[in-house]
Amino acid sequence: MRATIKSKLAEIIPEWKGQVYDLSPLDLILPGSCAVVTFAEEVQKSSWAGYRRIVKIWPYARISNGGFEQVEAWTQKLIEVLHDARLEDEEGHAFTCIYLGASDSDRIDTLSGLATRAIRFGIYVPEPLDSSTSSHALQASNVNASTAVLESVQPDSWLTALHHWTQAQLGEEWTIYEEAWPIDYKAPAVLWRLTASNFAAAGTSAFDVRKQWIGHVYGRNAQETQRIATGLVERLSSQTRIPLDIADRRYLTVSEASVDIQADAFLNGQIRLTLLHRVQRALPNAPLIREVTNKPVLDY
Repeated sequence: MRATIKSKLAEIIPEWKGQVYDLSPLDLILPGSCAVVTFAEEVQKSSWAGYRRIVKIWPYARISNGGFEQVEAWTQKLIEVLHDARLEDEEGHAFTCIYLGASDSDRIDTLSGLATRAIRFGIYVPEPLDSSTSSHALQASNVNASTAVLESVQPDSWLTALHHWTQAQLGEEWTIYEEAWPIDYKAPAVLWRLTASNFAAAGTSAFDVRKQWIGHVYGRNAQETQRIATGLVERLSSQTRIPLDIADRRYLTVSEASVDIQADAFLNGQIRLTLLHRVQRALPNAPLIREVTNKPVLDY
């Protein structure tokens, strides 16, 4: 990862070719037009995004070559290229960079006399998926205990239906992921993950199941990402039903769909979706009434 980031920085800022350093010794005088990369804490961020590693990038510029104005220009270029960007290390493992802001004010390096500032990026690294489970959500989605045990070892049929619907809308060029980003995720892609389920009685013979989903639309550029995220929500709102089992004529109803185009694709996701399905209760087995006799007048 470190080598990939350093190589990418030299690609973005050609003046830094061969001049991107790790944390330098205190007695090293840095040349002008260079950068230093330091790695900070690593924490587990979420079950779908994996671990987050903080990376600080320190651009350095001579005062005679623009100083802080040059640092500002480089900073803006780094943000433009690296924010929400997918990179890949030497082993083919993907990770995403998210700009987190500057960690300190501008300053002059006392040893070299160069202008600099520290800008922070979060590096999100997905964890390998557990091979013992499917990439589908494992949900116990029935109030009946025996059915819950059965559901816990089977893929979520709702997620499968949502996967197939999305693939049909976008075509084979797009990859659809479920529940978590894999370590080798590609773009363009969509990730669907379940966030909540609830049940409500609908009379004595049925109950409504609602599941809330978040959709992450990860395009090849910002324009494609925004267009596809907005387009999916428009289609969900207009179509209103997603096939669950066509043979049995069962469908999922789109209860609510919205998009936040300002949300980042990898970590938070732009789409909020609520699906509804009415389930008939299983009636208990009971003996039927065999005969009714009505004798309103009793003879004495």
